[in-house]
Amino acid sequence: MGEIIHTNHIKIIQDKAPVRRAYLEDFEEPVYYGVHGKIAGFYGVTPEVEYAATLDHIVGGVAG
Repeated sequence: MGEIIHTNHIKIIQDKAPVRRAYLEDFEEPVYYGVHGKIAGFYGVTPEVEYAATLDHIVGGVAG
């Protein structure tokens, strides 16, 4: 097994569902997660503010 070079330390706070704030180590401002568009429709919610879903960030990270 290789050497561990980094471990993420993240604190996630649930605001008014479906909005969540993620505080990432070494960053002062939170990253907001929520739902938007067809994702909101799938879950049957109408968010007050649309934010990227966690899935959007996963796809963006993998796709580069």
